[in-house]
Amino acid sequence: MSKTSSGSIFGGMLLITGSCIGAGMLALPILSGLSGFFPSLIMFFCAWAFMTITALLLIEVNGWFSKKVNLVTMVGKTLGKPGKIVCWVFYLFLFYALLVAYIAGSGSLLASILEQHFRIAIPSWGGSLLFVILFGLVVFRGTRPVDLWNRFLMIFKIAAFLGLVFLGASHVQMEYLMRSDPQYAVFALPVLVISFGFHNMIPTITNYMGGNLKKVRHSIILGGLFALVIYLVWQIIVLGIVPLEGENGILNSLKHGEEASQALSGILGSSWASYFTTLLAFFAILTSFLAQSLSLTHFLADGLKVSYKRHEEGALVMLSLIPPLLLAIYFPNIFFKALNFAGGICAVILFGILPVLMVWKGRYHQKLKAPWQVKGGRGLLVAIFLFSLFIAFFQLSNMFNAPYLPKL
Repeated sequence: MSKTSSGSIFGGMLLITGSCIGAGMLALPILSGLSGFFPSLIMFFCAWAFMTITALLLIEVNGWFSKKVNLVTMVGKTLGKPGKIVCWVFYLFLFYALLVAYIAGSGSLLASILEQHFRIAIPSWGGSLLFVILFGLVVFRGTRPVDLWNRFLMIFKIAAFLGLVFLGASHVQMEYLMRSDPQYAVFALPVLVISFGFHNMIPTITNYMGGNLKKVRHSIILGGLFALVIYLVWQIIVLGIVPLEGENGILNSLKHGEEASQALSGILGSSWASYFTTLLAFFAILTSFLAQSLSLTHFLADGLKVSYKRHEEGALVMLSLIPPLLLAIYFPNIFFKALNFAGGICAVILFGILPVLMVWKGRYHQKLKAPWQVKGGRGLLVAIFLFSLFIAFFQLSNMFNAPYLPKL
């Protein structure tokens, strides 16, 4: 996008947090709640540590380049044409599918808000179109406007989140939090990995911060930690209030595909809970949409070797947003199912396996030097690679209902 002055650590941190905390956060306690709070806590820390380390590996790779690059160029330099093909296919699938989910979700939410509060009735597809036009313009303006909008929107998102926490805090029951069934803990791991999937923002933030890798590292570590804290507070509130069984229980919500916020509203019986939930979902979608759209635009610019002239920026933004808008209007369910099945595998390949392979090839074969290097040597890279394979293998096993997995 257009050139900007060096961004701040605070702005970078909020871009990372905003990228992580999408509307999917509302469903996390249901997906992870089968195992109980403390087993799920271990999975949260595993996912956070894994994704933070792989993000730091990407920063190291980014440091090998003196010019503005994105994932395609990084993979091409280290892993060659086969790596570039893998990167293109999995990246476009994952982030187009995510944008389809955000645009479809925002359309129904925006239509609902306009009808309830302004008595303006529009169809869901109209809400999606309005959403993309309004906030696509922000993406077109560049990284700095997205940063400023994201800071502003994070205030509302955190306010809605704190409203739900305030309503629910006095209803938390320790006996619910103490329930434990660890055999189900690993089922949440692929989803949790996606929940910390901010890696596509790293090239954008690196450029925004003028190549200052120290500032980028601090932004990523703080942004990931902030997201982790928000997730864990949400876990305490939901798993401390929502029982395992019953009409508004975890099992029933999982069976009917309902989010934790719906179960929470049903138990609290408060219209305020429903109000805060709608606001949280909308602002969560919006901040994620801005971050992911911006990063996809930069990915396409790098992959297609497009410069950042103004008329070309407009074409890149349209290429990023028009396909998912059309898919959100006409074929949303296909992409929701594909994302549910393959999202975890795509994220692990892009942000787990590829960073390890790039660092291994660059460090130990091409002898590339970066201003900063992740500690741990070959041992850490092997451990991260094996953990990535485990997540992908588990996700595939779950997709095909492998008989050796516990029955849900």
